[in-house]
Amino acid sequence: MAGLVPGTSRLLRGGMGAAAVGLLLIYNSVDTAPADGAAPGPAAPPAATAPASPGATPPAPTPTPAPTSAAPAAPAAPVKAAPPLKASKPTRLRIPQIAVDAPFTELRLNAAGQLDAPPPDDKNLVGWYRDGVTPGERGAAVVAGHVDTTKGPAVFLLLSLLLPGNKVEVQRADGTVAVFVVDTVETFAKDAFPDQKVYGKTPDAQLRLITCGGTYDKKRRDYLDNVVVFAHLESSHKA
Repeated sequence: MAGLVPGTSRLLRGGMGAAAVGLLLIYNSVDTAPADGAAPGPAAPPAATAPASPGATPPAPTPTPAPTSAAPAAPAAPVKAAPPLKASKPTRLRIPQIAVDAPFTELRLNAAGQLDAPPPDDKNLVGWYRDGVTPGERGAAVVAGHVDTTKGPAVFLLLSLLLPGNKVEVQRADGTVAVFVVDTVETFAKDAFPDQKVYGKTPDAQLRLITCGGTYDKKRRDYLDNVVVFAHLESSHKA
């Protein structure tokens, strides 16, 4: 799809250790159909299209609009943050407020140095970048999901409706559940995506949930915006 996130290749490679894994990656687009229940157009390629290797050819320059949300910036070190956990792969994501209960798949970089999106034929699946931090570790773990696909509404359809204080639970392979609390929900134009704010290093364990949003551009076959949920680790417990 179109709508590359500028500047993320340096962030991904240079800060690969954690949050900086700038999953630029993804978000440009895991989505393959228009929103609001409109009849889907031709399916777009099921891959996120942000260059993830140094020297990757950048997209043509595009005017940079301001972010479409005036929500306050996510705090760098949320109050009452729990101590980070050891690394453990995520296995299931639960967000009761928006009826999300979905398994994880691992997202990898393809031969072109781009992050593959979750499979477009599975509406109830979220993806985690396997070379980034795991949810609960120190840093900003990134989780991506479709807002819709050619088959209809998908796992992150209602992501933009989350509110500060809502809980996000990530079940992990080590038998623990990492409980995150939403700090802010923001929308950014893809042509003005704030890489450092979303993917930059953090002093504690944080989570970024990302999907597409805004207007669906039929010519670009892509959404014009990204919805990003910023959350911090509040606690953990045994599954």
